Amino acid sequence: MTPFAIAGVQMYVNALQSNVDGMIQRLDILMARFPWTQMVLFSELAPLGPLDRYSLPPENEELEKFQAAAAKHRVWLIPGSMFITDPEDGRIYNTSFVINPEGEIIRRYAKMFPFRPYESGIAAGTDFCVFDVPEVGRFGLSICYDMWFPETTRQLTSQGVEVLLHPVLTGTTDRDAELAIARATAAQFQCYVIDVNGLGAGGVGKSCVVDPTSMVLHQSAGQEDMFPIEVDLDLVRRQRETGMKGLGQVLKSFRDRATDFSVYDRTSGTDEYLRTLGPLEVPHQGTLAGLDASEPAMRVPQAPSFAGQDSLPGFAHKVPPAFAPEPLPNPTAGTAAPATQETAAVPTPGTPNPPVKPGVLTGSAHNEPTSSG
Repeated sequence: MTPFAIAGVQMYVNALQSNVDGMIQRLDILMARFPWTQMVLFSELAPLGPLDRYSLPPENEELEKFQAAAAKHRVWLIPGSMFITDPEDGRIYNTSFVINPEGEIIRRYAKMFPFRPYESGIAAGTDFCVFDVPEVGRFGLSICYDMWFPETTRQLTSQGVEVLLHPVLTGTTDRDAELAIARATAAQFQCYVIDVNGLGAGGVGKSCVVDPTSMVLHQSAGQEDMFPIEVDLDLVRRQRETGMKGLGQVLKSFRDRATDFSVYDRTSGTDEYLRTLGPLEVPHQGTLAGLDASEPAMRVPQAPSFAGQDSLPGFAHKVPPAFAPEPLPNPTAGTAAPATQETAAVPTPGTPNPPVKPGVLTGSAHNEPTSSG
């Protein structure tokens, strides 16, 4: 058994004043009540609230307070995220920080999928966040809307991530959908999901912890909550080898897949349908977007009204086309490359994390067009 105690803190977030001192106070209370806690996660944008007017430079006094608090309690600390302005290009990133028990910032992660079109002025990061807790396991970090795109978790778990840390700021009616996604993510990628939402300007709560079988270990309600949960990383490793409840071994099946996905090749044309969709913008009152059938972008025949005949006019009495020949399987699918000294050099959980170069933002893409807003 490889136990590790992770606590989420669901707290009220103010939009117009700093929440940093309140976060540190709650951390003090948490550690007094549950001194066995080893890692603490707060919600997205908890320190300074959801307004990017309060963006800070990469090095700032608020971060120093969190570093001191982590060192004081000897815990791993992820204080949600905050808006950070890149000093080189002036763009604002929704950035999270991983602070180790020595008070060192070892990772900075910029949210890959800002909640556009509503977060139109926030730039998107491009780098993933993976780090090791020595003698425990491998952890990954994504922020809120990132998890709606399973490719982000696929990238993390393909690098061995066993626990997905997921700070959230959701104060909208889609929170229940997010909870469903959290459970699906845990099952699809055979990992723990620690999903922490805020209250007030920080969200509607309903934080949750999900294990690799999709079982909800804890579900907060709509009030302040701090919930330390001891996870077992051996459960992740066992399930990835033998399957969930002895059944699906999904990571192995993905590894041994017989096909590559052309949709990820932007030049393949597979995603041509996506180009028929309208612009990414906030809906206006009375919008008919997606409902105007006068010039449909794509006509999809309905199900036949009876066998052998299409139900739409113009499709009747036509012989359906033959199925396209089945493509030959990928001859290399499922064939592992011979292990070499280079390919076998995978970082172990005991490998210490190198310090991050001060002033460098993870995910800053200097060649990316400036975001609107």
